[in-house]
Amino acid sequence: MREQAELEHKFHRPEAGLLVSDGSAVAGYASVFGERDKGGDVVMPGAYGASLAELKASGRQVKMLWQHDPAQPIGVWDDVREDARGLWVKGRLLSDVARGREALALIGAGAIDGLSIGYRTRRAERDPGGGRRLLELELWEVSLVTFPMLPQARVGAKAEPGAERVAARRLEEVTAAIAALREALAQR
Repeated sequence: MREQAELEHKFHRPEAGLLVSDGSAVAGYASVFGERDKGGDVVMPGAYGASLAELKASGRQVKMLWQHDPAQPIGVWDDVREDARGLWVKGRLLSDVARGREALALIGAGAIDGLSIGYRTRRAERDPGGGRRLLELELWEVSLVTFPMLPQARVGAKAEPGAERVAARRLEEVTAAIAALREALAQR
């Protein structure tokens, strides 16, 4: 059994797809039980249970980050739970946050479709096929990512019609406003 002290990340392309609805709601599987990732690890059913119970009891929640960057929260996970298949998450991208708007546009365009977990290993055992069986994990965050760890998983991305256009328009408006401000400052 190997104990880990440092924060680890597992990238996953959700088999059921990372879905966007209502313009900013996202949902999908951040982890699927029994699937071997590129690092050789397999997350076992029940691995998140104790951590999720501790988070709930303390009133804290799993963070939604952009590419595992703790300086870039982009939304909130409203529902994080284990089911028979894996770790299911549902949350909202924050459109008032620049990266949240960007993530919405990228998901809508199909450029980003991965989820990744940030965690510490509490309990693991060697897997006869190599790698580890992850038995208990302390879940810290679930990120939207470009390169998930489970490449064999099928993914689909779906956005509410027009959601990516709205986000792109907002980005264009902000960019135009910044350009106008720079020009006005340069003329002073």
